[in-house]
Amino acid sequence: MNDILKTSPNFTLEAAVDLLKEHYGLAGKVSPLASERDQNFKVESAEGTFILKIVNAAEPAVESDFQTALLAHLATHAGDLPVPHIRPTLSGESLVSITNTHGAAHRIRLVSWVKGEPLAKTDRSEAALESLGRMLGRFDAALKGFMHPGALRDLDWDIRTAARSAGRLSHVANAEDRALVERFLKRFTTVASRLPTLRAAVIHNDANDWNVLVDDADHDRICGLIDFGDALHTPVIAEVAIAAAYAGLNHADPIGATAAIIRGFHAEYPLLEEEVDLLFDLISMRLITSVTISASRRVNAEDNPYLTISERPAWTLLRKLDRMNPRFATAILRKACGFEAVPGARAVIDWIETNRKSLAPLLEKPAATYPAALVPFADPVHPMTIASAAERPDEAQAIWEAYCRETGVELGIGPFAEERTVYAGEMFVSRFIEGARRTHHLGFDLFQAAGTRVFTPLAATVVSVEVERDPLGYGCLIALRHEPEGCPPFISLWGHLAHEAVNRLKAGDRLEAGALVGEMGAPKENGGWAPHLHLQISTDTTLSATEILGVGEPRYLDVWAELFPDARTFAGITKEFYKRQGRSHEEIVKMRRELLLPNLSISYDKPIKFVRGEGVWLIDDSGRAYLDCFNNVCHIGHAHPAVVEAMARQAATLNTNTRYLHDNIVAYAERLTATLPKELTVAGFVNSGSEANSLALRMMRAHTGRENAITLDWSYHGTTQELIDISPYKFRRKGGKGPKPHVYIAAVPDSYRAPSDWPIEEHGKRFAESVAEQIAAMKAKGEGPGFFIAESIASVAGQVFLPEGYLKEVYRMVREAGGVCIADEVQVGFGRVGSHWWAFETQGVVPDIVTMGKPIGDGHPLAAVVTTREVTDSFNNGMEYFNTFGGNPVSCAVGLAVLDVIEGQDLRGNALAVGNYLMDAFRDMQKRYQAIGDVRGLGLFIGIELVTDRKSKAPATEFARAVSNGARCRGVLMGTEGPHDNVLKMRPPMIFSRRDADHLIAVLEETFAGVEKTLG
Repeated sequence: MNDILKTSPNFTLEAAVDLLKEHYGLAGKVSPLASERDQNFKVESAEGTFILKIVNAAEPAVESDFQTALLAHLATHAGDLPVPHIRPTLSGESLVSITNTHGAAHRIRLVSWVKGEPLAKTDRSEAALESLGRMLGRFDAALKGFMHPGALRDLDWDIRTAARSAGRLSHVANAEDRALVERFLKRFTTVASRLPTLRAAVIHNDANDWNVLVDDADHDRICGLIDFGDALHTPVIAEVAIAAAYAGLNHADPIGATAAIIRGFHAEYPLLEEEVDLLFDLISMRLITSVTISASRRVNAEDNPYLTISERPAWTLLRKLDRMNPRFATAILRKACGFEAVPGARAVIDWIETNRKSLAPLLEKPAATYPAALVPFADPVHPMTIASAAERPDEAQAIWEAYCRETGVELGIGPFAEERTVYAGEMFVSRFIEGARRTHHLGFDLFQAAGTRVFTPLAATVVSVEVERDPLGYGCLIALRHEPEGCPPFISLWGHLAHEAVNRLKAGDRLEAGALVGEMGAPKENGGWAPHLHLQISTDTTLSATEILGVGEPRYLDVWAELFPDARTFAGITKEFYKRQGRSHEEIVKMRRELLLPNLSISYDKPIKFVRGEGVWLIDDSGRAYLDCFNNVCHIGHAHPAVVEAMARQAATLNTNTRYLHDNIVAYAERLTATLPKELTVAGFVNSGSEANSLALRMMRAHTGRENAITLDWSYHGTTQELIDISPYKFRRKGGKGPKPHVYIAAVPDSYRAPSDWPIEEHGKRFAESVAEQIAAMKAKGEGPGFFIAESIASVAGQVFLPEGYLKEVYRMVREAGGVCIADEVQVGFGRVGSHWWAFETQGVVPDIVTMGKPIGDGHPLAAVVTTREVTDSFNNGMEYFNTFGGNPVSCAVGLAVLDVIEGQDLRGNALAVGNYLMDAFRDMQKRYQAIGDVRGLGLFIGIELVTDRKSKAPATEFARAVSNGARCRGVLMGTEGPHDNVLKMRPPMIFSRRDADHLIAVLEETFAGVEKTLG
């Protein structure tokens, strides 16, 4: 104690006045300022306001020199920083030596007074704390490269020496407080070993709220930084930790306060992720240092309030920090700097979005295919609120079933980030923000009946299987770890499951994609909830199942959204589910009637409004996804990225007509004709299948000089009048006027409906006789055929596959009679049959003209005619052929992209393999359903003909329509064709997979069973 008295400065006011006059030539009002080791006086003079510091005699001279050098450096390199500036003595010195009454040598320094009010006297707004961070960042940035021997000192307030607190632990009287300190010290052993690897520099090291000044007129702006007595060389991140430790005292949201400081600091002095990751522990250890030093000094300095002024709030803050999960606190701080909440979080989110098409269905069918609705938890009167289910757990299942019957809903969805006032228990009190609650749902809920099985969309390893038995708990809770290639590992959490999984799964088990995880539990075993799955993703794989937050504070939703990203994509729910856009169905129907041609038809009794297509799926405005097995226009899938990219790139470069030279049109013609027999070498480009067939007729007339047509019954070739005239599907139905004199109709070569006494090997020849009859009828008039036109597989007529040898015989007869043969490949071409590029090739023939459209551009308006050189020469009769848009650079770029995808991904091979798989399944169904009279198909062009009696083959039109509508209700699109609309028509995209096929098969099985039960 005597040594302390000898070294501590204890000068009177009068002595301070004399020192000022003697060394600085100043006079004015002098008043004492509080200080722990040194003695400070405020000096108000005519020349300005200053602080006179009398340094403790025990302080080595090198330390006083260090502070002087630091201030001089700042004055030179950052003169605009609001920090004290040294006032030299009359002799020009920065420091002066004096002696006290005990003979101890002191040094004095005079610095300018920094105007402002201590931050401690304000409410420490978030803006002020961010401003503080900026000030400290600027300060430390200005000291880069500065070094002085005095900065390399040993100091208990150095964050690196925080472990010394263990030696002061005995002075902490309360056993619980000692245990708390020990917990933080134990964590610090790991942190301490990482400190030497961090960036170090000279820092202020004591930015407490008494050393930080705010503008008198604007408390949100930091205007000064004072007191450099603790400055030293140490890890840079300690600057933020110390400021945050003091800012958190008596603050309702200490981590939020820290986030504001670090956000400002990072803007001026960019931090590294490894520095931010240690911040929570460094804040804690600054507080531990403070409370243990205070405890050890209390006995010797009970009359010095400076030592104990912050001890009580420091303990309070330490207890708050002890209750927090450091991982979550660190995530908040990382996010404040613009880093990911946890490394790899955004990569996980991006990977799931990019690979969503390859994820296995979470439910028996893809979740997006169910009629779904939000379960409005926020609506207190809705029968499916959490509250009602919790209050009446025994009735929850019945409540759900009644709701589904009333609304037609099959799947309920509880969204991510929804505010739920039901979270009222003590467990939902925030551990970060005083007085706040966790109210926002961080999982994703799927509601179906108890017992509904759920499957993992990705291969996984079981991390844990446990049961929470608390009311409103998770019931059976399963955590899975996923490690897909090209993606950081992540956890999926499955809650409210039935307890059966406990005996079936254990930690370490391997689950393949599509494997069973569990079943939705009944209220009695799922925590008292209506049956549902709580699904959640955690990008932090270090968290245990029970540590993963199911509910979070709204203030930190941006953080939670990276730690626990919305699992809707993982579950298979589309983005369109959440927000309908555009006009209502009723409004569109009304406007169509008013503005569009009235005979423009709409599919289904209840029209569908589609807003997006993706691959094999069409998504309606409610977010429901339909498996598209019908619209063969999008040949390689809806919105194929290769097509979209090619279209956009060329459209952004050039689009013009064919009167100018361009590479694309000749490149595409070369590629397209290469897929055809060698005789077919010349291409012409148009915009639709109808245009292609019209151009083919012009070529035919120029080559033959004839008009007479032979067409198949119930065929369809386009929308123009001349094509309607050769389409019995149109002119023999309502509004049609029958065949024109030049049109001759041959029988549909339908082997299924051939006379029973015809040998199968003679079907082709026998059906060809109908064409021979038409040629004979023409000859009887002294005329001959101009052309024969037929789809290579009769689609509108009911997916009719031509019997073997049919086209070979027909083409021979037509050509012998002077006509040309046109193959309409608009619906069946481009590899759809799998075995060949073109369906006519299955007949072993080469047409004179081939027309193509629909799939050629994957939805882009593009079509083509390819013919022989002989027909081309006849067409080149002096009349120009020009098509404004046909063959433009954009269309040809699209066509090339489609060919690239078909060839590059072997989609013909896929069509054949998946088509065969479907045919096998449908033929197996045929054994069980008497209504299936015939199954026919090749590749991905398939028809199922339905009959009331297999012997009579009477068409089952009502049954077929019921199946088509039933499949539509179950989320699968198909059509009915044929003269009696009794043939189910399926033409899915060429990318159709085995999994898609399994979905189609399952829906048809369910639909057939339902229709058979209803109709008998």
